[in-house]
Parts: sequence; C-alpha cells; structure tokens
Amino acid sequence: MSAGALATRNPLGSAHTIAGAAVGAVGTAVPERVVENTPIADRLGVDDRWIVSRTGIRQRHALRSGERLSRLAAQAGRAALERAELDPADIDLLLVATTSKDELTPDAAPQVAAELGARRAGAIDVGAACTGFISALALARGQIEAGTAERVLVVGADALVRYLDPDDKRTAALFGDGAGAVVVAAVEPPGRISNPVLRADGAQAELIYATHDERKIRMQGHETFQNAVQRLTEVTGQAVSLAETEIEDIDLFVYHQANRRILSAVGERLGLPEERVVDCIERYGNTSAASIPLALAEAEAAGTLVDGSRLLLAAFGAGFTWGGVVVDWGLDGAEESLHPGDRSSLNRAMDD
Repeated sequence: MSAGALATRNPLGSAHTIAGAAVGAVGTAVPERVVENTPIADRLGVDDRWIVSRTGIRQRHALRSGERLSRLAAQAGRAALERAELDPADIDLLLVATTSKDELTPDAAPQVAAELGARRAGAIDVGAACTGFISALALARGQIEAGTAERVLVVGADALVRYLDPDDKRTAALFGDGAGAVVVAAVEPPGRISNPVLRADGAQAELIYATHDERKIRMQGHETFQNAVQRLTEVTGQAVSLAETEIEDIDLFVYHQANRRILSAVGERLGLPEERVVDCIERYGNTSAASIPLALAEAEAAGTLVDGSRLLLAAFGAGFTWGGVVVDWGLDGAEESLHPGDRSSLNRAMDD
C-alpha cells in the first residue's frame, strides 16, 4: 500500500489546512529491571499459569527506586528522533502522554524536553490514562494542520508499578513500566493521519481510580473488561468509517495492550485475522500510554510494520476514555519538514 493512499481515499479538507501530518520513526525504552510472574504469584498464593490465563502476561519491566519516568521518556524520545535523523533543537512541540509523572509538579514534558535538548519546543503533558497516546497523536495532527508546528515528538510513558497494591489480585500482576515515542511531521495536505475518534464516559470513573491519599490503583476487573471490549469494538468501526476505508484494508490492528483476553474478544467480535492483531503483552504487561508505541516497535521488529502499512490504533483507559485513528505509517514525503536546511520558515518566524 502506498504511503499516500490514505490521503487519496480520505479527503481531510485540504482547502482548510496548511499541511497534512504523517507519523513514523518509533523509539522505545524500558527499565532494565524485569519482574517475572513467579514472585507476584507466590505473594498472591497462585501460580504462573493463573496469571497467564487471566492476562496473557509473563513478565513486565519496572523502574527501581530512585529511577525516573522522565529519564525513560527521554530515552524513548531520543531513539525516535535518531530514527528520523532529526535534531532535538528542531522540534516545535513535545507531547508526553502520562498519568504517572515523577512529581505532582512540574509536568514530565518540560523535563523531557530539557533532557533531550529540545530547547525551543513547547512541552505539554497529556492526561488521558491508557488512551493518552491516541489523544496526544490527535493533538499533534491538529497542531501541524493548523500550521503552528512542523515537527512534533509524541511520547507515551508510564510507570504504574509503583502504584500497585502487591496483595491485590486484580492489579498486582497487570501493569508494567515503559516508554515509546514517534515523530509526527508535516507533509503535503491532506496527510496520512485520519480524523481521530476521541470519547469519554466520566460516569464510570469509579471503576478504575487511584486517590491522592492511598496512591494505589483500584479496578473493578469484570466491568472494566466488558467496557473495554465494547468501546474498542465500537471505536474501530468509527475510526475506519471516518477514514473512508474498510476493515479489510487495515494491515495491522494496534490496540492498547491491556489484557490478552480483551484483544482476543475484540478480534472475535470484528472477525479480525489473528496475525493482523498485534499482541506483545506477555513481555511488557499493561504499560498504559506507552503500550501502543511499544507494540508498534514490536511489529516493526517482526517485519509486519513497514512504511505504507495501514494501521488502526485504538485504546481504552480509566476515566473512562477511549479513542481510535487510522494512519498510513511512515515519514516518506516529510523530508522538507524534517530537514529544512539551516532554519525552517516556522523556526525563523518564532525566533524573530
């Protein structure tokens, strides 16, 4: 499939946009510490098979005491920028999707920007729980289409292991820490990121929450599972429809890696071929906002994600929040934005 196919089949109002947006160049980072199921299972009084059968997870990465999420996010961002052959100083905007920043304030994004040397970038945290990466990607697309940015670094990073109750069977084995990033860059309109679908239902917020006082994640697993399957199924159809494409034309379905049973249930409802649904949860656990870029990197390493691949990205998380978007993967055609010579016109205008 050509990189420009989405632009051809999904007119996005090019008469009203300065540029289109493309996404590619994924980079990731995970903590060195790996936690297998055995110590968790022993504490909970179960065995490894009990955890795998309910979640699909065999191991997860976790930050050690004193290690910082912002450092992990910066490592992922640096890897993505290197893949795009892009200097951090040329980034116009840095978006960090997270719900587990290191301090109450400041936010993670300005610290990540400083770590990277992205000296002239705006820096914003995006809080939408596990849907944060989709939300940040939608914001990046909007900024590029509005002409206020040419190059945006989108990072999804979370470290939720520190907020787990090790005696809670519903969550103790579920989450892992990690970070992933992509570059979003200007291309000729209408671009290769379709209109995103973003939704929320705050009336069910009590089903996944963590209070300031307790600082532990609490979740009603069965109800959350049912909602996740329903909403991911719905948003898949909605996003595909907005992109004026068909389910059969999607090369890969990259869902938030929350639970293998959720992935299987959504795939069954939609009749998706198993080989087209990315599943890497067994190695990472639920990494919240980081899970989609981590899944993208896994698909690329496996050879199933290549430039021009048409992807459905979708996530569901606490809030409830959920969202989805169709993209044609790759930064082909973004060379002028990525490598604008000494200074881009936007850079000069902002510095004057």
